[in-house]
Amino acid sequence: METKVDEEAPAVAAVPSRFRRICVFCGSSHGKKKSYQDAAIELGKELISGEMVGEVKVVADMHERKAEMARQSDAFIALPGGYGTLEELLEVIAWAQLGIHDKPVGLLNVDGYYNPLLSFIDKAVEEGFIKPTARNIIVLAPTPKELIQKLEGYSPQHEEIVPKMKWETEEVSYPQNYEIPRPKEGKTIVEPQRGSKLWM
Repeated sequence: METKVDEEAPAVAAVPSRFRRICVFCGSSHGKKKSYQDAAIELGKELISGEMVGEVKVVADMHERKAEMARQSDAFIALPGGYGTLEELLEVIAWAQLGIHDKPVGLLNVDGYYNPLLSFIDKAVEEGFIKPTARNIIVLAPTPKELIQKLEGYSPQHEEIVPKMKWETEEVSYPQNYEIPRPKEGKTIVEPQRGSKLWM
């Protein structure tokens, strides 16, 4: 009697991700290389699980917007981009260094786009401006699939400078009869506005 063997390997159940939401930083322009666009599309396919959930929140300003995005996210990924992408990336790296969060920060280094930035960071470590352990905050990979795998296995290796800080912003209100101290003659100060937002 002939036994028929199924040559296909049994399907392996997918391991559920530890992340519910990932914040992606990217440029407003798609860049000159097609590889940047391809990487963005590939990352989208890796992240989308089939169910799309949309949410709109009204915030007061850019600082609150970024804080809210960071608060709601379980991890961060930066695609190639310009000033805005770089600013958002470095901010969440700095927040991790300070101990504001311990979420993984991924850098999708498509075609070596971020090599100059990484060289700068290595130089800052060499010159004593960044601790060697803080260099490990950045999770680096050239492809979306590899990057997500690394993010899944990430655990913080750096020392927190100021542990247990909060994301929260607090509205500071000044009483109507509040007297702003005046500087001595020849000096100027910037007067705080009522209801202004301050980081805590």
